[in-house]
Amino acid sequence: MRPSLPSEYAHDESDGAEQLKVLTFSTLYPSNEKPSHGIFVETRLRQMHRYHLFKNSVLAPVPWFPFNNERFGRYSQMARIPRHESRHDIDVKHPRYLLLPKVGMASAPISLAITLIRYIRRCLADGDRFDVIDAHYYYPDGVAAVIAGRICKIPVVVTARGTDLNLIPQYRVPRWWLRFAIKHALHSIAVCKALSTDLIKLGGDPEKVTVLRNGVDLELFKPLIDRSATRAELKFNGPTLISVGHLIERKGHDFVLQAVAELPTVKLLIIGEGPERPTLERLIREQSLEDRVTLVGSVDQEQLVSYYGAADLLVLASDREGWANVLLEAMACGTTVVATPAGGTPEVLTTPEAGVLVDRDVESIRKGIEHVLANPPQRDAVRLHAEKHSWQPIADGAVQILRQAITKKGSSPGSIS
Repeated sequence: MRPSLPSEYAHDESDGAEQLKVLTFSTLYPSNEKPSHGIFVETRLRQMHRYHLFKNSVLAPVPWFPFNNERFGRYSQMARIPRHESRHDIDVKHPRYLLLPKVGMASAPISLAITLIRYIRRCLADGDRFDVIDAHYYYPDGVAAVIAGRICKIPVVVTARGTDLNLIPQYRVPRWWLRFAIKHALHSIAVCKALSTDLIKLGGDPEKVTVLRNGVDLELFKPLIDRSATRAELKFNGPTLISVGHLIERKGHDFVLQAVAELPTVKLLIIGEGPERPTLERLIREQSLEDRVTLVGSVDQEQLVSYYGAADLLVLASDREGWANVLLEAMACGTTVVATPAGGTPEVLTTPEAGVLVDRDVESIRKGIEHVLANPPQRDAVRLHAEKHSWQPIADGAVQILRQAITKKGSSPGSIS
């Protein structure tokens, strides 16, 4: 029997109800070629399937590129993504869309909307239909979904996740498109309170905005059975920190690295991959930290469990975030955190066991690390904090919002006039 649901996410899902048909749309979706890309979108969808019965297709467009030779770097990697694949028993299609150099930011919503409209029309011609479009990342994906939804008369729910609202609106054309999409979406989901405030500032109706935070997979991310053995296997001897995320400037790995440079007994592992790797490698050499700082590269989620559980502390020094999944993942493994107050992070660190918030400068991060290492919380208390954020109420809330969007639409979904 399913546990009782929190009242704000309670819903009537009778056995006789017609099965919901959802089209999930996002360029931020994993593939076998890029398994970590947008994994937070896939995770919520998988959890929705875990607790609810509905039909779902995923359309995850990929920018068109003609060559798949590895010498073309990330562009060739996109070219190698298959047109169709199945991930965790979910059907995923990766059609190509045109992303023009230099003007791509402004033109992407139209190009994506054309791709989405063509797909919907093909499905309708084959006798299939969709009740609702579940779009992720407001720009350009959400904008494109709203355009397509208005043309195809399908209600659209858009989830805002971070830089789509706390960075992109500073550009004139995207800001106009965002205001349009926020006005015409049937409902908007924000993964933290800070993003819901941004939505309302951009013209969103507070009655059409819901905060639906990401959860954490408590069965995957859990304390290690033999932490000492795992630490020995990973060669963790002495205080060992991890900083997890794409190697990009806004994640602040360089701040953590420089703070560790002032803590001679502390080691640091930076987990992730990205364009900032050469900069971080240079900093490691310049400060002679080769013996204490390691760039691990990308690891899958199963491997992350070992790193989270074996570490003494996770440090996140971002200047922008939506809802940083790494925080709860580490806590679910019993590891507390030091983090900067970006986006929804203050909404996660609400107890002393969860960790401490620090300013985004080297001195504050260093002091935060020293404080937590000198006063570590009990790992089981950290785990208990993470257990407040299970996925089930989030999945229930998401499905309820999608169902309500159909009711509010008040027309036959999926028809094209």
